[in-house]
Amino acid sequence: MTDLITAQKVREMDERERERTLLSLREELMMLFSQQTGGGIADNPAKAKMIRKQIARILTVKNEKK
Repeated sequence: MTDLITAQKVREMDERERERTLLSLREELMMLFSQQTGGGIADNPAKAKMIRKQIARILTVKNEKK
């Protein structure tokens, strides 16, 4: 998941696809944090921030639907 997920793309997704994307982004974020705490040097330090913003976009659209 290196491509940027915009709010428009999230709105075009169906509910299952949104949940799958959210789960994969959370897993990627956990892996990134575990690499950083393990003493490894991150190849892209801003990646965690980008992933968190994408997760927030998905959750925002999900809450709009309610």
